Amino acid sequence: MSKLGTILDQIDSGTVLLPEFQRGYVWNRDQVRGLMGSLYLGYPVGALLVWETEADHGSVRGSSKARAGIKQLLLDGQQRITSLYGVVRGKPPAFFEGDPAAFTGLRFNVEEETFEFYAPAKMKDDPTWVDVTELFVDGIEPHIGKLSADPATMPHFATYMGRLIRLRNILEREFHQEKITGADKGVEVVVDIFNRVNSGGTKLSKGDLALAKICADWPEARSTMRKHLSTWSTAGFQFNLDWLLRNVNAVATGRAQFEALEGVSSSDFAQALTSSEHYISGFLDVISGRLGLDHDRVLMGRYAFPVISRFLHLNGGSFTDATQRDRLLFWYVHAALWGRFAGSTETILTQDYETVARSGIDGLITSLSRWRGGNLVIDGQDFEGFGRGSRFYPLLYLLTRVLGARDFGSGLELRAEMLGYLTSLQVHHIFPKALLYKHGYGRSEVNAVANFSFLTQQTNLAIGKRAPEDYFAETQQKHPGALESQWIPTDPQLWRLNRYREFLAARRELLAEAANGFLASLRDGTKPAAEPLRPVVVVAEEDDDVRARQIKALVDELTAAGCAEPALDSEIADPTTGRVLGVAEAFWPDGLQPGLGNPVVLELDANPDLPRMEELGYEVFTSVDALLGYVARRNEQAAGLSEDDDHVGPEGSTVEDSVAADDPASATVPAQAANDGTGADFDRAMRHLYVAARDEASYNATLFLSMLAEHGSISTAKKLLASPVVSDGFVALWERDRLDLTVEALVTRPEFEWLFTPAEVEVVRTRLRQFEYEAR
Repeated sequence: MSKLGTILDQIDSGTVLLPEFQRGYVWNRDQVRGLMGSLYLGYPVGALLVWETEADHGSVRGSSKARAGIKQLLLDGQQRITSLYGVVRGKPPAFFEGDPAAFTGLRFNVEEETFEFYAPAKMKDDPTWVDVTELFVDGIEPHIGKLSADPATMPHFATYMGRLIRLRNILEREFHQEKITGADKGVEVVVDIFNRVNSGGTKLSKGDLALAKICADWPEARSTMRKHLSTWSTAGFQFNLDWLLRNVNAVATGRAQFEALEGVSSSDFAQALTSSEHYISGFLDVISGRLGLDHDRVLMGRYAFPVISRFLHLNGGSFTDATQRDRLLFWYVHAALWGRFAGSTETILTQDYETVARSGIDGLITSLSRWRGGNLVIDGQDFEGFGRGSRFYPLLYLLTRVLGARDFGSGLELRAEMLGYLTSLQVHHIFPKALLYKHGYGRSEVNAVANFSFLTQQTNLAIGKRAPEDYFAETQQKHPGALESQWIPTDPQLWRLNRYREFLAARRELLAEAANGFLASLRDGTKPAAEPLRPVVVVAEEDDDVRARQIKALVDELTAAGCAEPALDSEIADPTTGRVLGVAEAFWPDGLQPGLGNPVVLELDANPDLPRMEELGYEVFTSVDALLGYVARRNEQAAGLSEDDDHVGPEGSTVEDSVAADDPASATVPAQAANDGTGADFDRAMRHLYVAARDEASYNATLFLSMLAEHGSISTAKKLLASPVVSDGFVALWERDRLDLTVEALVTRPEFEWLFTPAEVEVVRTRLRQFEYEAR
C-alpha cells in the first residue's frame, strides 16, 4: 500500500515512470471529476499494477530525473495517477502525452460538495467555489481568510473548512499496488499481462511490443519515426507508427510478422528506417506526379507501400526504368481498388513479399490477377459507390488529373500549370444535392461517385444549384469537348432530372472505359512520358448539406467532450475477407478515447452490414442523436451523476399511446388565432408535429416522442435548440423538404415565440435561414 502523496513524490523523483509501450493520456474532464468525487467520498477507485524493474532510459517515459536502480513502471492506473498528479501539482507529470486541459481548472463547491471545471459566469467572485489545485499547492491558509471574510459563508465557516480539510486529505489515501517482479519478467511477458488486465481498453499490438523492444536498445527509435511521420503530415499525408514499422520490417527482414524484428540489431533497424523513409517519400512523389494522387483523402492502398518498399530495396533502391515504374503503378492501383490489403494484412503481405522476391513486378500482377479470378478489368458497376470514402472516389480524382479533364467554366485543363490562380479544386455535384433531395432521392444516390466531378472553386460557385440540363448546354456551347473530358454522357435527354439514374449508369460506363484504357497504358508501357503533375489544392465543399453540417457539429461537440478526432467518410472493411461492410460518416478505430473501449462507427446510410460489424466488436450507431446521447450518458456516469432512463407516458402508457390519444384526425399543426399560445397549446402542437411527420413525410420520430415524455414539450424544444448539433429529425425532414414540420419552425410561430428567450428564437431563425427556410 502506498499513499497518494507518496506516489506523486515518487513521480517527481523519477522513481515512478511509464513503460515506453504505454499509450498517452486520454481521459476527459468528466472522468477527472468522477475520480475526484469518488476519492472525496471515500469510494473505491481501484488498485494499481506496477512493474518493478531496472529499466533503462530507452524503455521508459519520464526518465530525465531518474537515477540508477529499481524503477516502478505503471501498467494499470496511468489515467488515474496522471489525473491526480495534474490536479494536485497543477502541471502534467514528466511522462505525460496528451491534453492537460482535461485536469486544468477544477473547482470544488464547499456548499454542495461537488466538482466542476471553471466557468466564469457561474463561479467568478463566488468564494464557495474553491480552486482545487490552489488548495493542494498553497494549502488551507489562503481560504481561511476568504471564507471568514464573506458574510454569506461566515455562518458555515467551520463546515466549509472541514470539507476542505477532507478534500486535501485525499493525499493520505492509500492505494493498493500489485507488483510484477523478477528477472524473468521481460517486456514480452509484461505486455501480455498488460493486455490481460486492460480488458476494457485497446490491446497493445505486436507492433507496440516490437517497438518497445527496439526502444530498449535504441532510445531514439520512436522519436525518429515520429519525425518522419511529421514530415509526411506536413506534406499532407497521415500515417501511423504501426504502418511505418511495417515498412521497416519489410526492408529489414522481408517478413510481415513483427516477431521477425527480434533478430534485428539497433543499427540495422536504424538503417532500414532510413531506407524506408527514402522509399516511401520517393513513391509518394511518383504517385503524385504520375497519378495525381497528391493528398491524403485520395491516397489509396496504404498497405501496398510495404510491398513497394520491399521491391525497391531488392531492386537497389529505385526503379530500373519508366516502364518498370508504370507496371508497378498498375499493380498498386488495382491492389487498392480491390481491397488487396483490407483483409488479413499479414497473410497477404507475406505472400506478396515472397512473390516480389521470386518474380518481381510481373509476379505481383499475375498473383493479383489470380486472386481476382483472372479479372483485372473495371466494370461500370464498380463505380456504384457513394461518398468520398468509396474506393473508387480516388480513381475518379486520378482520371481527372491524368486524362486532361477540363473545367466547365474556363474550359482549361485541371492542371496547376494551366489554371494559375484558379488551382483550388472542389468536388462538384453534377445534379445539385438540393434538387435531388427535393425530388426524393436518398443520400447514397445524391452522393454517388458518378455524380461527382472536380471543377475550380470559382466555377463550382458560379454553377450553384443550377440543373445540368441548364448549365451543360451552356458549357457545350462555350467550351466544346469539356463535357466529354469529364465523361459526361452527351445525350441531352439524360441531363434531365427524371433520367438521373440512367445518367449515373451511362457515366459509370464512360468512367470504367477511361479507367481501363489508362491502366492498360501503365501495364503495357504505352503511357507517354510527361512532366510530373504539380499538386493542386482540393478545398472543402460548401456546407449546404444539412447532414454534412450535422456531422461537423457532432465532431466539434465530441472533441470538446474529450473524444478523439474520427476518420470521416471512412470505409469499413471485413478484416478476414476485405469485403466492404459500409462507409462510415465517422469512425473511431481506437475507441472514442484512444485505448479505452471498442472501435466506434457512425453509419447513417442504408444497407451496412451491421451484424458483421458488431460481431467484429465495433460499437455501431446509426443515429447522430443516439451517439450524442451515449456520450452524454457515459460522461455523466464518469462524473458520478445520476440519470433516469424511464421513457413512458402518463400512468404507464407508452409514448405512442399518449401521442395518439391527444391527436385529432387531422395531422396538420393548428394555427392559433391569438398571439398568446399557452404551454398546453405548445404541447399539443409538438405532439401534432410527430403525427404530421409520420403521416405526411413518412418519418417516425420515436426519439422525439421519448424526449416529450421524459422532459415535456417546452424543455424538449429548449434542449434541441441548445444543442450545436442539429437533430436527426431536422436532417430527415430537410431531406424530405418538410422543414415546416420541425420544432424550429414551430418555435417561430408568433403565438409561441414568447415561450422562448430572444437568444433561442434567434438561434432558430439562423438555423432555418441556413437552409433557406423562411420562418413565419
